Amino acid sequence: MQKRKLGKDLEVSALGFGCMGLSFGYGPAVDKQQGISLLRAAVERGVTFFDTAEAYGPFTNEELVGEALAPFRHQVVIATKFGFKFDPNTGKQIGLDSRPEHIKEVAEASLKRLKTDVIDLLYQHRVDPDVPIEDVAGTVKGLIQQGKVKHFGLSEAGVQTIRRAHAVQPVTALQNEYSLWWREPEAEVIPTLEELGIGLVPFSPLGRGFLTGKISEDTQFAKNDIRNIVPRFTAENRKANQALVDLLSRVAEKKKATPAQIALAWLLAQKPWIVPIPGTTKLHRLEENIGAVNVRLSPDDLRELDLAASK
Repeated sequence: MQKRKLGKDLEVSALGFGCMGLSFGYGPAVDKQQGISLLRAAVERGVTFFDTAEAYGPFTNEELVGEALAPFRHQVVIATKFGFKFDPNTGKQIGLDSRPEHIKEVAEASLKRLKTDVIDLLYQHRVDPDVPIEDVAGTVKGLIQQGKVKHFGLSEAGVQTIRRAHAVQPVTALQNEYSLWWREPEAEVIPTLEELGIGLVPFSPLGRGFLTGKISEDTQFAKNDIRNIVPRFTAENRKANQALVDLLSRVAEKKKATPAQIALAWLLAQKPWIVPIPGTTKLHRLEENIGAVNVRLSPDDLRELDLAASK
């Protein structure tokens, strides 16, 4: 497994593992033992970067990650997130909360669930319009000074917010959706990250599964699957976007790879400081994703993909 750097000095595997889907978002949660063995299988195959959040579950995903990675704690980088408020009775998410005292409470609770004494990368999960980003960055800076956190990250923040936060506490990574299917960060975000020396961690790098070629206009999702409410997953949009998957399949055939591997290899080819975090619940998919690191796309391949995607 190759290594990449986020920010100045956070070294991680070129592909990370997005843990959310093990507990939340894509149908029923996996059996705990199954989740633990999958995460450990990822470590054995060279993955050192694991992404979770208190909101996934809520809380159950951090517990799973903490237990699974405890034996390898010093070999791996664990990223988690703060920034939501939960109803104490139902556990449902009920809005944003990045007040300094709340950030500190969340950090303490996450440390316990993750069975660790330090969080490698702590992200603000969503920007809170009620709390100046300087206060958020300053609070995380304090946690870094206390040795409870090593690096500060943002998720889905705009360029002004990134600049203001970075001026208080250097931002190591921004987590955003980015894939052949969602290219919005290319306009402003990616140039800003390049200028400031901040890494990009794309979530949904396989378009929530669409770019694997395993989803068609007829696919039915489980009733608690978030794709049921994502506009890009209406049957007519899936049909319209099928052309992109067909192209991935053609390139994949040429490269003796799979469409998912081409989609991940495309991301890795964009910048040396991009680290995608595909998630999966299946060992054979994990191995397929990891295989993307060895797929080389030529400048011609990249041009062909860009041209087709732009249509």
